[in-house]
Amino acid sequence: MQPPDAASKARRGGARAVNRTVRYPVLLHGFTGSSESWVRGITEGLASAGLPPALVDLPGHGREAGHGDPPDATLGSALELVARAGSWPADLIGYSMGARIALHFAAAHPERVRRLVLESGSPGLASESERAARRDTDEALAARIVEEGVEAFVTHWESQPLFETHLSLDPEARARQRAIRVRNDPLGLASALRALGTGTLPSLWDRLSSLTTPTLLLVGALDHKFVDIAEEMAATMPDARVVVVPEAGHSVHLEQPARWLAAVARFLSG
Repeated sequence: MQPPDAASKARRGGARAVNRTVRYPVLLHGFTGSSESWVRGITEGLASAGLPPALVDLPGHGREAGHGDPPDATLGSALELVARAGSWPADLIGYSMGARIALHFAAAHPERVRRLVLESGSPGLASESERAARRDTDEALAARIVEEGVEAFVTHWESQPLFETHLSLDPEARARQRAIRVRNDPLGLASALRALGTGTLPSLWDRLSSLTTPTLLLVGALDHKFVDIAEEMAATMPDARVVVVPEAGHSVHLEQPARWLAAVARFLSG
């Protein structure tokens, strides 16, 4: 039986704070976010469905920002944080950058991941020329974070067309997400961008056909680029399905939390 305060415990500390006799899903946030980025309706909704989540702060973010110290953001350190958060085998859920990390974890440890949920995720860039161009872009952004500070960078980051659909959010929800982002450390974010960006991480396109983990590819209908990526992934993976959520862009869990929860809980309950 799950503890009655499972949702609040999940928000405070993830897997370390909950009963390990049940296999809790592990949630990985996106770039500039933290474990606080998962809206309350998500964490409480999963808990009500008998799936109270373990929340992870990825390298360079939240409690893993390395305030005052040289940040240590690497793919290896990210995978180690994921490994420590779960009681495996367990379900693994990632959003955007977190989806990339989740996919790398599932590829490296297929026996540990029972079911995989990738929200607005990608296996990376297929060609070295694409990755090199992206590394140059990410390096310029990383330098900008350090030079201008987090608040100025977050303003720039939120102005991207990718997040245009956030303008329809309740002002309080937008303000909450911005507050979470600006609490991050500039050196931590720069380190994460350099080490965990799509230009740096190896492509997993050629490994998708061997990944047999049941996978849900969750995308917003207004995020056309990632709808196309999800459909291409599903055509390659042995056991993957695509759910396109209406009236949502890149951040489905934020823009349509009830629909996100219904799709994810139904998939994990299987």
